Amino acid sequence: MKMNGSRREFLGAMGMAAGAYIASPTLLSARPAPASPVAIGLCPEYNRQVTDVLSTMFDQLGGLHRLVQGKTVAIKLNMTGPASDRLNSMPLQMTHWVHPQVIGSLVSLLGNAGARRIRLLESAPVGTKPLQDFMLSAGWQPKDFESAAKGVEFENTNFLGSGKTYATFMVPGGGLMYTGYDLNHSYRDTDVFISLAKLKEHRTAGVTLTMKNCFGNTPCTIYSEQAPVDEPSIVPVGYRAPMHSGSRVPPKSAPPPVYPAQESKDSGFRVPRITADLVAARPVHLAVIDGIYTMTGGELPNQNPRWIHKPVHPGMLIAGLNCVSTDAVAVSAMGFDPMADRGTPPFETCDSTLSLAEHLGVGTRDLSRIEVLGTPIAKARFRFKPLSQLVS
Repeated sequence: MKMNGSRREFLGAMGMAAGAYIASPTLLSARPAPASPVAIGLCPEYNRQVTDVLSTMFDQLGGLHRLVQGKTVAIKLNMTGPASDRLNSMPLQMTHWVHPQVIGSLVSLLGNAGARRIRLLESAPVGTKPLQDFMLSAGWQPKDFESAAKGVEFENTNFLGSGKTYATFMVPGGGLMYTGYDLNHSYRDTDVFISLAKLKEHRTAGVTLTMKNCFGNTPCTIYSEQAPVDEPSIVPVGYRAPMHSGSRVPPKSAPPPVYPAQESKDSGFRVPRITADLVAARPVHLAVIDGIYTMTGGELPNQNPRWIHKPVHPGMLIAGLNCVSTDAVAVSAMGFDPMADRGTPPFETCDSTLSLAEHLGVGTRDLSRIEVLGTPIAKARFRFKPLSQLVS
């Protein structure tokens, strides 16, 4: 894109856009948010039934064949936090990671539908070690995924990885928090992008589903508190604290913040906007949520001794072709109102990522516009308590 005028003028224009959004979010919505069907399937356990339920759901959505045949498919997994961080010594996949059975079933179905290449992606907190090593540390067997389909690859996207340069994704309309994001090449070098998430609450964003899962697309070589000033670091060090707090900006090589002079320090303001930016810049083609087993009280166990984390068994899978609509259905299935905004559960202390992404034109959160296929929401619903009620 060719820009007229100076960099300062460009940033000033972006700042005016950000100010306009804060005052009236609808000003940046150039087109109505699209509606897309969402499928729900009841699935009580992690076994062969996962494949059957997912297959039925994908058929209800129009079939995987037309989406992935002959194409490269990238799947962003949800494997948040170190493998040592467990709730009551339980396997991670029973509480806050997606389950390997769901991953393997999805890979197998993609292979059967004709996908040419399938890349499993996650920003693993293990330096520059391969993603397979991170899986092994959790007791998983990467070879099981490789045998589920042909052409299965792995990429630790927390650094440059096997690419030569980072891929820049600019946010349509200028962005809400950053004008764009530099990500691992695998998010660019794919035809179909899938977000595979866990059904969970989130202490900062209210819920973490297929949209919030994409927050982890960002590499710590660029977005951590220890990233260099000018260029990305070679090895990822630290965490994405600046993305939550606004304590510093990314290296100069990355797209800049929308409005550096008035950047909010409130994580409940920042994190939902960054999440909405990311799914607008790097669209999700298929959103899948593992809600068979999960936990209450946030996205990670043992975050704070005052938080009540408890394993729960919703027994459901959710999938859709639009991440906003899919997450809206999931929010309702968790017992919350997807039309809620800040101050109302699950967004008690944060802005609604659903609302922000809807105003960016990514998708609708309005259940009256979303066709729910398979199991009705009312039959699948498993009520989560608001996070404010899960503090001891």
